[in-house]
Amino acid sequence: MEPNEHKGHRSGFVNIIGNPNVGKSTLMNALVGEKLAIITNKPQTTRHRIIGIVSGDDYQMVFSDTPGFVQNPAYKMHEVMNRFVHTSLEDADVLLFVTDVREVYPDDHPLLDALKATKVPLIFVLNKVDLATQDEVKVKLHQWKERIAYTEGIPTAALHGYNVDKVFHTILEYLPEGPPYYPKDQLTDKPERFFVAEIIREKIFEQYRQEIPYSSEVVVESFKEGETARGEPIVRIMAYIFVERDSQKYILIGKGGEAIKRVGMAARKDLEAWLEKRVHLELRVKVREKWRDNEQLLKKLGYQ
Repeated sequence: MEPNEHKGHRSGFVNIIGNPNVGKSTLMNALVGEKLAIITNKPQTTRHRIIGIVSGDDYQMVFSDTPGFVQNPAYKMHEVMNRFVHTSLEDADVLLFVTDVREVYPDDHPLLDALKATKVPLIFVLNKVDLATQDEVKVKLHQWKERIAYTEGIPTAALHGYNVDKVFHTILEYLPEGPPYYPKDQLTDKPERFFVAEIIREKIFEQYRQEIPYSSEVVVESFKEGETARGEPIVRIMAYIFVERDSQKYILIGKGGEAIKRVGMAARKDLEAWLEKRVHLELRVKVREKWRDNEQLLKKLGYQ
């Protein structure tokens, strides 16, 4: 690239951090305009660092949705998830710190010191303001300004789209000049198989309670595009769902296979909408004892 070829062009990495279940994934999906991160009402739904890219003629924002910070990691998987968060603090051009109006942060929370020490613009997003009064929102914004001295503070209700545009334009103000990091038509750095697995995992989170969603991981074994007998395009997908114990396997499958069928039907519906093709989905359940503490398997699953 010739000198000054990117003059006037803004680009950078916009990393979204915060505790679980405060709306980080909802916010990124709204900013990107596509559903890249799965969303449920359960905490710790996001496990990986997910990139979403938004490009215009004179800018490129590379959003990064990180897992919620786990204060007391119970598994090696949690430790890796926390490393995703620490990395996002180090390589950001702009930081989005998301909390909500109901969340209470103790003074010894590990993220606070890192936020106070950051040298990049820090945009504080107070989410779910539809659950509070205007006075309560003002008080929260003031309290947080005293704690972390953020660059900009924006109240939002990301689920309803409130102030998402303001967040977007504020980010644009603080992006440094630079060339695009990705082709302008690229939306993410993740392959199709990753999102297929995430859609299936989302349905597990939606349809099961207690430990099943947290003990499950999805691996896409095969993804084959072809045609039906009528010549219609179809994608044939086979995926494994890993659990840690036989008892979890029986719950996941359900009596007569009814539970796993519901997961498959719900996932297939979303996959067909996302791929814009017919989908044949086969799900198989396997037991992998203590997979959340198996470093070798975690690396294969993308936890690195």
